[in-house]
Amino acid sequence: MTLVRVTEANKTFPLPDGGRLAAVDGVSLDIDAGTAVSLTGPSGSGKSTLLHLIGAIERLDSGSVVVAGQEIGTLSRNALAAYRRTVGFVFQRFHLLPAMTALDNVLAPVLPFRTGFDKRRRALELLEVVGLADRAGALPSQLSGGQQQRVAIARALINEPGLLLADEPTGNLDSRNGTAIVDLLLSLRDSHGTTVVVATHDPAIAARCDTALHLHDGRLTPPRG
Repeated sequence: MTLVRVTEANKTFPLPDGGRLAAVDGVSLDIDAGTAVSLTGPSGSGKSTLLHLIGAIERLDSGSVVVAGQEIGTLSRNALAAYRRTVGFVFQRFHLLPAMTALDNVLAPVLPFRTGFDKRRRALELLEVVGLADRAGALPSQLSGGQQQRVAIARALINEPGLLLADEPTGNLDSRNGTAIVDLLLSLRDSHGTTVVVATHDPAIAARCDTALHLHDGRLTPPRG
């Protein structure tokens, strides 16, 4: 079943000379539910922008993005905010709040909202899933880079998203910790049926995904050998 359908997506950004940079240029793709998909390509190829369009961080100039039957470009501001809460985001920079413990960082996305679950229990369960049950009370400064990224992944899962978008999630990690993070992301696909979309420079990560897509100058192209 198709979870994400992108059709003729276009996104440009202004240049200092008055021109426009085509970050995403006529991209069309389908992503099946419960699969892991990599987006590869050089810096500036449009990987992050495409993720941001799917996650409704950026708005399309033209084209459409449909996720679970919802066309993102037609949603109101409130509906967009509600949609974003159904998507998990993991970034290269961990974006943890430095004065908050690992547990409180995981809780942060749901603190302002009513939920149908016990927030603290869910957060503790997620820290256990990512192997950090014994570090719930630690501040980010007391955690390694790999541990901080695990907290960020736990935070991304607090709302039980069916779609997880990861933008260079191993970019700030050494190879051992990077491999462990990819293992964790793929285990979520296998155990929870989470659809995982990863933007990465690393061909080894792309090779482990179900589908590998390559972008160059904002367009989908065949992977280069």
